[in-house]
Amino acid sequence: MMTLTDWDCGVTGKGNPRWVVEGSVLRQTGSGTFAWCVRKGTSIADGFVEVRFRPEAGKQDQAGGVVWRWKDGNNYYVARANALENNVSLYYTANGKRNTLKYADAPVPGNTWHTLRVEFAGTKIRVIFDGKTYIEAEDSRIAGAGAVGVWTKADSVTSFDDFSYAK
Repeated sequence: MMTLTDWDCGVTGKGNPRWVVEGSVLRQTGSGTFAWCVRKGTSIADGFVEVRFRPEAGKQDQAGGVVWRWKDGNNYYVARANALENNVSLYYTANGKRNTLKYADAPVPGNTWHTLRVEFAGTKIRVIFDGKTYIEAEDSRIAGAGAVGVWTKADSVTSFDDFSYAK
């Protein structure tokens, strides 16, 4: 059974994210510029991270994402899907500033479980949403091993389940 003690949670920017574990589901119900929760004890340079997520509510955003090569709360990669924008995006965060690498239009119905997976090796990054590859990119800004975890934005109320990763 998952507990919140398995995770380090915080926010890039400002706000008060509220992470809770309900059964096997990790849920964010507060708000913050970019709220994140990383799995303690993970350090992966090349591999994958995958999660099932359900965007449930939010007026500004209804997003769910994964982070990898997470060095700290201000330096990491993130891929996310957003139900209000119907897209999948790839970013890198450096010194607390989120920078866009690529967007792709994708159907992201709210209140529905989705699967988001990112495969990364060296500079190659592949973002797979609901079984379909939406983004393939190369980027070298964040290298080496880092933690993996989940991510939301603004006032997104999002549930996460079936979190997995491997080298």
